[in-house]
Amino acid sequence: MNIVETYSHLNGLEFLLVHKPDLWNEIQTVISRVRADNCKTKISKEKTMKGKLLYSPIDMNKAFAVLLHKNQWKESRVSYWVTKNEKLIRKTLTMPAAEQKKEIESAGEAPIFSYNQTDFVKDRVAVEVQFGKYSFVAYDLFVKHLAFYIGDHIDVGIEILPMKSLQAQMSSGVAYYEGELYNVVRQGRGVPAVPLVIIGIAP
Repeated sequence: MNIVETYSHLNGLEFLLVHKPDLWNEIQTVISRVRADNCKTKISKEKTMKGKLLYSPIDMNKAFAVLLHKNQWKESRVSYWVTKNEKLIRKTLTMPAAEQKKEIESAGEAPIFSYNQTDFVKDRVAVEVQFGKYSFVAYDLFVKHLAFYIGDHIDVGIEILPMKSLQAQMSSGVAYYEGELYNVVRQGRGVPAVPLVIIGIAP
């Protein structure tokens, strides 16, 4: 695979180039080592593309996972407790999970356990490889990366997406770089409030 486009949100790429150039080089190398032809394995069952050979999101995800794990990128989870009380959530938001639970209970509310998970984290950089539906990208950018950043677990989030040219050879409903770039730019310069690098790839 090749990197076709990159978008730096809140100086995410600049941060990597200055502070973590080795990680940025590693990500570029991983992308270049994913063999696109090995991932063209899905026979479409959709009416408009019936019988056509398509790129498989599952196979592409597996290819990235193998290479990232080889380079010691690991899954990370951030746990927290929520409740129905908005003021209480604001009060406990920045507390460690154990303190959140205690605070919610002492206020007479029921704490509900929750967590955010990112598949690949290394040296305070999170990577999401997204070949899923449109809604998954919004969740990555506006919930996952943001939660890890606010919780001081990462400095930058990276989102790897197919370009439209690649997405056109996949099942319908898969998110693509140009569309998600539009969605981020439309929000304004400071939203989401986390430094990001959005990468568009194609064979």
